[in-house]
Amino acid sequence: MKNEIESGQNNKKALINRARTVGWLLFVLAILVFVKLIRVQYYDEFKGKTWAEYSVKNDLKLDTIPAMRGNIYSNDESLLATSLPYYFVGLDTKVADSTYFYDHLDELASLLAKSFKENTAAGYRSKILRYRVSKSKRYLRLKSREISYLERETIKEWPFFAKNRKGGGGKFETIYKRYKPYSPMADRTIGGIDPKTGRGYIGLEASFDKILEGKSGIGWVEMVEGGMKIPVGDALNVQPQAGRDVYTTLDMKIQDMAEIALRRKLTEMDADFGSVVIMEVKTGEIRAMANLTKRGDNKYEEVFNYPGSTFKLATMMALLEETHMDPDKIMVNTGNGAMRFRANIIRDAHRGGFGTITASQVLEKSSNIGIVQLMMRYFANKPDKYLSYLKQFHLTEPTDIQMKGEKPPLIRTPASKQWSSYSMYYMAHGYEMQMTPLQTLAFYNAVANDGYWVRPMIVKEIRNAEEIEDKMEPYVTEKPICSPETVRKVKKMLEGVVNNGLAKHIKSDLYQIAGKTGTARKLINGIYTEGKNYTSFAGYFPADKPKYSCIVVIDNPKSSGADYTRYAGSVAAPVFKEVADRIYASEVGIQKPVKDSIPEESKPIKWAGRTSDLKVISKELKLTPAPEDAEYAAASLYKKGKTNWRSADVLSKEVPDLQGMSMRDALYLLENKGYKVTFKGSGKVVEQSLPPGANKEGIKTILLTLQ
Repeated sequence: MKNEIESGQNNKKALINRARTVGWLLFVLAILVFVKLIRVQYYDEFKGKTWAEYSVKNDLKLDTIPAMRGNIYSNDESLLATSLPYYFVGLDTKVADSTYFYDHLDELASLLAKSFKENTAAGYRSKILRYRVSKSKRYLRLKSREISYLERETIKEWPFFAKNRKGGGGKFETIYKRYKPYSPMADRTIGGIDPKTGRGYIGLEASFDKILEGKSGIGWVEMVEGGMKIPVGDALNVQPQAGRDVYTTLDMKIQDMAEIALRRKLTEMDADFGSVVIMEVKTGEIRAMANLTKRGDNKYEEVFNYPGSTFKLATMMALLEETHMDPDKIMVNTGNGAMRFRANIIRDAHRGGFGTITASQVLEKSSNIGIVQLMMRYFANKPDKYLSYLKQFHLTEPTDIQMKGEKPPLIRTPASKQWSSYSMYYMAHGYEMQMTPLQTLAFYNAVANDGYWVRPMIVKEIRNAEEIEDKMEPYVTEKPICSPETVRKVKKMLEGVVNNGLAKHIKSDLYQIAGKTGTARKLINGIYTEGKNYTSFAGYFPADKPKYSCIVVIDNPKSSGADYTRYAGSVAAPVFKEVADRIYASEVGIQKPVKDSIPEESKPIKWAGRTSDLKVISKELKLTPAPEDAEYAAASLYKKGKTNWRSADVLSKEVPDLQGMSMRDALYLLENKGYKVTFKGSGKVVEQSLPPGANKEGIKTILLTLQ
C-alpha cells in the first residue's frame, strides 16, 4: 500500500514538473516572438530606413497574411475544392519618376482600355493624372473586378509593372477564391466559405475549417485609400503555413448517378425536397450524399439534410428480439384497412385492407394496423422495454459522423412532456419522432452487415502535401445490435418487401434488392395532413452479399392521379432502383460471375473495349495480342486462343458500335454523348436499339441487351 501511495505521488510530481516545463517553454517562445517584432520594426531596414521610420511616412502597419486554404479531394483523389489566386490591379501613381511616368502613360492607358474595357484610353489617362497631382490620393485601382493568374502574367510585362522596365508603381492585391470543379454536384456536402471571414460556414468546409485554414503569417502592408492593404516587398516577416488537405470517401461517379436520379424524380413529382445517401456496408464510407431543395419553378439545388424515418423495421426487430417468434406463423387480422385507436383512425395504404396476414407480411405490405396490433399484443404496458431495444439498435443517439450539424434523434420517452399512453403505438410505425436520413441508413446498414453497426464516415485522411498526418479507420461495434436469428429473419422480410410487397415493381432479374418503403403524412400546424406525404425507401444491394446501403427521401410529392402515386413505392423506391441499377452495371466486382461456355468450335464471338484493358485480358488468356495503335479495339473469337483484332472507331460516331463491350465501357461512351441508357441481361453487349452510325431521328434513349 505504501509503495502504491509513493508511486502515485511520484507520478503527480512528474506531471507537475512536465507542466512547468511546458509553461516555461511557451513563455520563452512568446518573448522570442516579441523580440523578433521589435527587431523587425526598429532595426531591420527597407529602402535605407527602418520599418518604423518608413511606416511613419508611408502609413505602414504589420498585418496578418492569410494562408492558402487546403484542398478537398474525393475517394479517387479528384479535386473537389481548392483555392485559386485572383488579383486586383492597382497603380501607385507617385512611385515612378516624372520622365518615366510621362513617357509611358499613354502606352499604359491604351493597354488598359484595350484589355479592361471599363474606360477609354483618354479616360484612364485623365484619371491617373488626377491621382498623380493629388495631395490626398495616390493609389488607384485600375479594374473594378479581380483578374486571373494568367491575366496577371500578361500585365506583368506592361509599363509600370515590368521589373526590367524600372518604372515601378504597379501593384497586385492577392485574394483567394474557392473553386469547386464538380459544382453544383455535392455542393451542400463540400460546403462553402464566408467571403467576409474566409471561414467555412457549412459542410466539410465548416467541419474541418481548423485543418483547412492553415496558419496566417505576419507582414508589412501599406494602407491606402479606401482602407485597402498593399503588401510591401516580397518577403514576409512570418511566413503563412498552408492548410492541410482533406481526403473524403465521396465517389463523384456515384454522386452523379444519385443526383441525376433524384433531380429527375423531384422535377417529375414537383416535390419540395429530396435526399439520397449511399454508403459502403462494411466500412461506413459514404460514397454519395445528395440533398436537393426546390428553388423556384423546377429548379433544385443542394441545400440541407432533412429528418425522416422508415421505422417499422426497428419495431419488428424489437418484437423478434422480445418474443423469438416465427414471423411466418404469427397471424394478424388487419381487417378492412381502418382501425379505431383511441380517438383516431389508423389506416393502411391499401384500400379495403389486407385481411388476415402473417407478421412477415405486416412488414412486406407496410401495414400500420398490423404493426400496432403486434405492439399491443407483445409490448402493452412495457414502453421502457421497447425503448431499450431502440437504444440497443443505436437509434436514440446521433451517428457522430465527422461533419458538424447532425441533429440528435427526437424519440419520446415516458419522461417527455409530450408522452402519452399511446405514444409507443404511434412510434411503432414512424410517427411522433424525428430522425435524419443518415441515422436511419446506419440502422439499415447494420442489418446488411449481419447486425454489426458501422459509424458513417465521410473523411478518411488528412494530409500535409503528400504526408498522411491522420488516417481515419472504420468504427464497427464489437457486439451486434441483435441476435443472428433476428438478422436472418428481417433480411428475409426486407427481400420480401421487394419480391412480394409494396416495392415489387423495383425487383431486378439481375440482382436482389432488400429494403423498406415508408410513407408518412406531414405534420402541419400540429395536424397530420392527408395528401401531404413524406416518402422514403431504405435498403441495400446486392442482398446476398451487400456492398452498398442507400436511403432515398422525397418530401411532399404532388400528383393528380390516385393516392398510391404519392406513396413511397411510387416515388422514393424507383429512385433507389435507378441508382442501384447504374452502380451494379458499372461495378464488375459485385456482378454475378458468368460461366465460360465457349466451345472449341463455335460461331464468332465479339468483344470490345479499351485497348489497355483488352491487352491485359489477351495476355492473361494467352490470346493473340491486342493492337497498340488505338484507344478502343474490337475482336472476333473463332476458337480458343484465336483472335482477329481491329481498331474500333467509337469516338467519332454519333452512335458507336457497342457489340462486345462491357456495360461499364458502353455506359461511359453513351453518357458522354448525352444518351439515357437502359439495359437487360448481364455480360457483354449483344444488341443495341439504335444502330451504329448517324442518329437521324435524334432519339436519346438506347436499350442495350447483354448476354
